Amino acid sequence: MGADTAGRGVIRRAVAGQRRDVAVGSLLGAAHQTGEALVPVLIGLIVDRAVVRPDGGALALWLVVLAVVYAMLSYGFRFGARAGERAAEQAAHQLRLDVVRRVLAPHGGAEAGRPPGALVNVATEDARRVGALNMALTLGIAAVVGVIAGAVLLLRASVPLGLLVLIGAPVLMALGHYLARPLEHRSQAEQERAAHASGVAADLVAGVRVLKGLRAESAAVARYRSTSQASREANVRAARAAALQTGLMLTLTGAFIALVALVGGRLVLSGSIGLGALVSAVGLALFLPGPIAVLAWVGAELAKARASAARIADVLAAPGETTGGTTEPAAPSAGELRLHGLGHAGLHGIDLTVRPGEHLGIVVTDTAHAATLLHCLARRCDPDRGRVELDGTPVTELAPAALRSALLVAEHDAQLFDGTLLDNVTAAAPAGADPQPAMDAAAVDEVAATLPGGTSGRIGERGSSLSGGQRQRVALARALAADRSVLVVHDPTTAVDAATEVRIATGIRRARTGRTTVLVTSSPALLAATDRVVLIDGGTITAEAPHDDLVRDHPVYRTAVLT
Repeated sequence: MGADTAGRGVIRRAVAGQRRDVAVGSLLGAAHQTGEALVPVLIGLIVDRAVVRPDGGALALWLVVLAVVYAMLSYGFRFGARAGERAAEQAAHQLRLDVVRRVLAPHGGAEAGRPPGALVNVATEDARRVGALNMALTLGIAAVVGVIAGAVLLLRASVPLGLLVLIGAPVLMALGHYLARPLEHRSQAEQERAAHASGVAADLVAGVRVLKGLRAESAAVARYRSTSQASREANVRAARAAALQTGLMLTLTGAFIALVALVGGRLVLSGSIGLGALVSAVGLALFLPGPIAVLAWVGAELAKARASAARIADVLAAPGETTGGTTEPAAPSAGELRLHGLGHAGLHGIDLTVRPGEHLGIVVTDTAHAATLLHCLARRCDPDRGRVELDGTPVTELAPAALRSALLVAEHDAQLFDGTLLDNVTAAAPAGADPQPAMDAAAVDEVAATLPGGTSGRIGERGSSLSGGQRQRVALARALAADRSVLVVHDPTTAVDAATEVRIATGIRRARTGRTTVLVTSSPALLAATDRVVLIDGGTITAEAPHDDLVRDHPVYRTAVLT
């Protein structure tokens, strides 16, 4: 499906989901525009029936009618705009939810090739632009009614003037749509540049400590300056396109109204219409630029919305990292994990069975092979050969969300989130579960003691207020609190001191009693607390025994964990 077709699909869903508010807003807006068109007609009638031939009673009557029309158009504008704005905000909100759901979907893939800042831009500014189309549609429908009402009223006053408006207005609308095309392309480029600038800024802020440590501030500033300037230039080009489109439409509209006034003046001079009709015609000629300008604005908003909708559609339609899988795992899961002849990116013929409730250590001499193993276990990728099974069912047959409800792979670089320490620990915990055992096992009490407010203290974005070792402990506590049947943890204590590491090793063992636990690590303290250890060297399993036996008998293992 092309980006343009997918973008139109996003727009259709955004509008269809709010059709009731759009309909109400359009109806009330039409009432407002009709009232606006009636005002000059009523003033013309007052001139003819109560001013040219003075009549106090008629004047009072028509003034009451005029007041009623003003009340109607005021009510229509107020509540019509409210309905349109509600439709815009609701649609934008739903699109933001759709983007976030896709980013967080178990099968992944939406973030591939997109920095976090770019995804944020899609979920905020692009969603806002598409949602705003509902407001534009509401006002546009009302503007069309206003143009038609003005034309009909002009026809009643003068057929030539009415025909002129009926022919001229559609021509102006078509020109507005044609002039909006360059704006659509430049708006898309503007959003792409803005998203890239947001992504670079997010990367630089996340790595500010590293940049300062390397004294690379000047290079970072230069990189962001270049990206920001490109974004600014794209923004200026889009603004120029918008200004040109608006300016041309105002010029064309002004010329059109001047033509209407010229024809009307000639009709008055020829005696075809009277003074009241002249006043009405002039008033309608002054009224018509308003709805026509709204139609031009709607064209510009449609151009922006189409560009943003295509970007949203790209995210929503992004291919997943994994596909297939609909089976639900056994409940509760026994926790048996098996690898049959697994081969992928350097791993060869890995055959391994992790028994239910076992506490297993895995030492991998090549960090790339360790990453591959974790990706296969988490099903971030499927192996080229062999398979991974959970309780006898290949993980490729399990629904991604169901798989993650039974098996959790806690990677070494797991991120924390802005919020309290307790919020981070309980992010994936079952409802009503007590997080204290997990925090005790990960020695998080020491982390809480350093925060104002303890476990209720905020840790900053990505845990910026914590040290590396403290972040690791909070991430480990979160993984333990999730209480999955199978937990795979990768190097959870690389930044923790030796004494705390021993305490954590004992704590993990205690917290995971009766649950299958796999520790992919080279930490002697953690490995000493396991039932057995598997050594993967050169992409294959070369040894399997308790930690103490491997330290004593296997030189490669001894080198991997003791040096």
